[in-house]
Amino acid sequence: MTPHDDSIPTPALTRRRRNGDLAAVLLAHGVDLARAGGPEAVSLREVQRRAGVSHAAAYRHYADREALLAAISSYAKAAIYNAMNAAQQQVPSKTSAASSPAAAQVSRARFDALGRAYLDFALTEPGLFHTAFLPDSNVSPTAETPDGPTSNPYHLLMRCLDDMVDAGALAPERRPFSDVAALASVHGLAVLLLDGPLRHLDPMHREAAIKRTLDIVSAGTK
Repeated sequence: MTPHDDSIPTPALTRRRRNGDLAAVLLAHGVDLARAGGPEAVSLREVQRRAGVSHAAAYRHYADREALLAAISSYAKAAIYNAMNAAQQQVPSKTSAASSPAAAQVSRARFDALGRAYLDFALTEPGLFHTAFLPDSNVSPTAETPDGPTSNPYHLLMRCLDDMVDAGALAPERRPFSDVAALASVHGLAVLLLDGPLRHLDPMHREAAIKRTLDIVSAGTK
């Protein structure tokens, strides 16, 4: 996704500002900066410049760069959540029975879809992905975001695993820490592909690495 040049306000941002929603305008500019260059690219001064407001006006909504980054991080987490949830919802339900072979198959397919969507987001939106998980953050991955647990991708993963237990796709005794193992696998691969030694893989080998990792993660829940 190519960010637009917000040095010239878009009509939507102009309307928000006229309606007094300056916090949303500042956040939108911050998100564009993060999308283009990750958390390092976020500057409160640049956000103020793009919004065309003074430091005092911006300060009423974001006291400093850290406060703005925290808001952008929450936005990015919600974006990951939405991408994962959309991928999960695309898996059709085959039965209304809570526990049946068909329900187990659906719940497992949705689990696989979550992992794929997580990696797809990281590769297509690396700037937001890095901003979602700030390295110096002390926030637990299970903590609720300002919008509640429904915007936290980790909560979505945990609910999916619980659904797998209910559907008979995952033995209850194997449920503990399955969320940690799954997250560590896909997040670790995302970091290796974006910033580590796997960043030079050609598309074919990158896809092979993704598929093999997801296969191993899925097999670990059986």
